[in-house]
Amino acid sequence: QVQLIESGGGLVQAGGSLRLSCTASVRTTSSIRVAWFRQAPGKEREWLAAINWSGDFNANFKGSVQGRLTIYRDSARNAVSLPMNSLTSEATAVYYCAASSQVGAGWNYWGQGTKVTVSA
Repeated sequence: QVQLIESGGGLVQAGGSLRLSCTASVRTTSSIRVAWFRQAPGKEREWLAAINWSGDFNANFKGSVQGRLTIYRDSARNAVSLPMNSLTSEATAVYYCAASSQVGAGWNYWGQGTKVTVSA
């Protein structure tokens, strides 16, 4: 079992920044892959980015957010972080962290989500 806990969401003004974090109940050497998704009001959940928890920390991004989002392995917090800058109202959503325990398993572990609200 992998437990994922998101944090860092909240209310922010347009143009502001937040850093979302996802802590996982695994060893630093775990082979899981961790992803961030978001679900905006009235929309389907969408995948944003993913990164290996250990090893080469290989990351990839949804095309539309490539160059606008970063994702990194925060070893000090035993977490995966998603810094978000220059936020607009389009970023208003619940952000979820998910983990895949092995290739082909899909995203088989999910956190409860953290809500981000960007005010105009």
